[in-house]
Amino acid sequence: MKLDLIVGDERWRIACDTARAPRTLAAIAATLPTALQLHTPKIAGQHIYWHAPFVEDAEGGVDVMEAQPGAFLYWPARQFLELIFAPLQAETAEVTLLGQIEGGLPELQALGLRLREQHGRRLFAGNLVPIEGAQAPEPPPSQVSDELVAIRQKLWTTSPADIEALLASRATMHPAGPLFLAESEARILHELLWWVRGSLATEEPRISRRIAAVACNKAATRLRDFCHLGESAEAIFALEAAFGRDDIPLAALVDEAILCAGRLAAWLDLRIPWSAVNEATRSALDEATA
Repeated sequence: MKLDLIVGDERWRIACDTARAPRTLAAIAATLPTALQLHTPKIAGQHIYWHAPFVEDAEGGVDVMEAQPGAFLYWPARQFLELIFAPLQAETAEVTLLGQIEGGLPELQALGLRLREQHGRRLFAGNLVPIEGAQAPEPPPSQVSDELVAIRQKLWTTSPADIEALLASRATMHPAGPLFLAESEARILHELLWWVRGSLATEEPRISRRIAAVACNKAATRLRDFCHLGESAEAIFALEAAFGRDDIPLAALVDEAILCAGRLAAWLDLRIPWSAVNEATRSALDEATA
């Protein structure tokens, strides 16, 4: 299976190992062609990534530190598809190795550096398209309500309008304060839902539903009351209500909630100029200790 990642006028051919990760690659194939937005990492710093529009467990999982420059991988707990462009900093995670780029590593490194410096200031949009061997399975019918499907589809199509309104605010500590808090709330909700997913086989369903509902309520309340993101909060409150209904299959609902929370966190992350914030923090700390 071969894919092309296209960003502007640049293109990278990715050779995927279907024998190594057939389930994950089938999930990718089912979403192709995919429009995407590239993100810069906040810790490891040597890869580019975009959010995967599916939920899958690790497949043939390996330590992320084994991934070499040029590797294409899926990171389940973060729901990222990534391309590594240089050796990673110390990090701990089990990932699925999917393949390798066929050349163009210096160009990928250059893109990664541009992304790091300009993230939050401009959008790096791209497309992932099939070239050969991408066989998409017939998608199963959704097990959740049409309302929840519509919420997820809207979140994956466009950034919530209330994020743009927040970015335009110049009230005290705006937009940085509520923007950082909102991104953190959405990301933590995403992580908690993954933890709920990981315990579905051993936990009582009513407890899993309650944990997920409380996590959704906490995140949505903070988004609405502290960050003034009413539209975004409504989507998460809808998930909370769904977790209170026994007629919605729990596993399918958790996956739907993961897709919603992860996508909301991604839209918020895209608007944060992480490199500039890091440099400003270093400067402030240096001045304080001078």
